[in-house]
Amino acid sequence: MELNWLAILAAAASAFLLGGLWYSVLFARPWQKAAGLSDESIRASNPLVIFGGAFVLSLVASAAFAVFLGPEINATTGALYGFTAGLCWVTASLGITYLFERKPLILFLINGGYQTLQYTLIGAILGAWR
Repeated sequence: MELNWLAILAAAASAFLLGGLWYSVLFARPWQKAAGLSDESIRASNPLVIFGGAFVLSLVASAAFAVFLGPEINATTGALYGFTAGLCWVTASLGITYLFERKPLILFLINGGYQTLQYTLIGAILGAWR
């Protein structure tokens, strides 16, 4: 199978940019509180490791999803498959873990919402850019 690496790169970039908006502008404070992260702990972390790692993992997820989708997909179907994967596989799996770890519902909703939208975007981009 031949992969469209420009589409994969664009999909990874969309996930990375969405994460930047999601975890800063949209849900920074409730996410930080629910995750138990202080301003000091966030400032003390290495941004190259955090942001570089996030981009690399977004690239891995996008490439794997491109393989899963295959070559005969369009933007609508890609978005639908992405939504389904994000909500029913990734978010449901997070939910199972969060139940056993007794994590707050708000953290599940914030993280699951991001995962669902992330895979919807990845699927749409990969499907549109065949």
